[in-house]
Amino acid sequence: MSKTLGLALGAGGARGAAHAGFLRALDEEGVKPDYIAGSSMGAVVGGLYAGGVSPEEMEKIIRTIKKRDIIDFSPAFVSKMALLRTKKVHDLLRRLLGDRKIEDFAIPFVCVATDIYAGETFVFDSGEAAFAIQASSTIPGVFRPVKYGNRLLVDGGCLCRVPVKAVKDMGADVVVAVDVLKNCAKPVAEVKNILSVMLRVYDVIDNNQTGLTRKLEGGMCDLLLEPELEGISQYDVKAAENTLEEGYALGKANAQKIKELLK
Repeated sequence: MSKTLGLALGAGGARGAAHAGFLRALDEEGVKPDYIAGSSMGAVVGGLYAGGVSPEEMEKIIRTIKKRDIIDFSPAFVSKMALLRTKKVHDLLRRLLGDRKIEDFAIPFVCVATDIYAGETFVFDSGEAAFAIQASSTIPGVFRPVKYGNRLLVDGGCLCRVPVKAVKDMGADVVVAVDVLKNCAKPVAEVKNILSVMLRVYDVIDNNQTGLTRKLEGGMCDLLLEPELEGISQYDVKAAENTLEEGYALGKANAQKIKELLK
């Protein structure tokens, strides 16, 4: 009897489009995950896939999406909480997933958010999928935090860039992690404005956080994969084509290795 496969799909903004290419390659190679955990953009792609949206359909959306499709800016809305609201993001997710619940997905799925009241991670394993994925991908300061009971949730990548432990806890025998933020914290020449400062700080912090987390998690991850995305900003939606192809190449190059791990 073969072992079960868990995918931990990491945060990464526009770089996270690589997850869709990676999943398309695995589909073509007949490699099907038994569990998926996602953080931020990894939650978006992983959640859509677990909810039945094909990688091909996701790639079509990624190739055609524009900033105005996800950025919901109104000068009247800017407040002490954030620059932007997340209504457009939630509407897009609802259009693709409807009001489906995580527990009804064909592939077991969880996504990680950060509770800024408690200062800890929060794992969604049930409830409305679109809402949970929106919370997991809400960049603090940029998008308005999401209220959930007595919690105030923002991007899962703040504390958990790649949710290896989450998918291991689901019961996966073999954990394959995909981290799309390799090289994201390499030195830069300048930052131009307040938004650039915020986003640069996130790059530096979560790059450091991931290094610490990997040491703590030890052998939980059986295979860590990092697509070569040097020079591609996680905030550049125009880089989709290259990002998708790098993810696809990564999946093709490692499909056999994953199959061997599952024996």
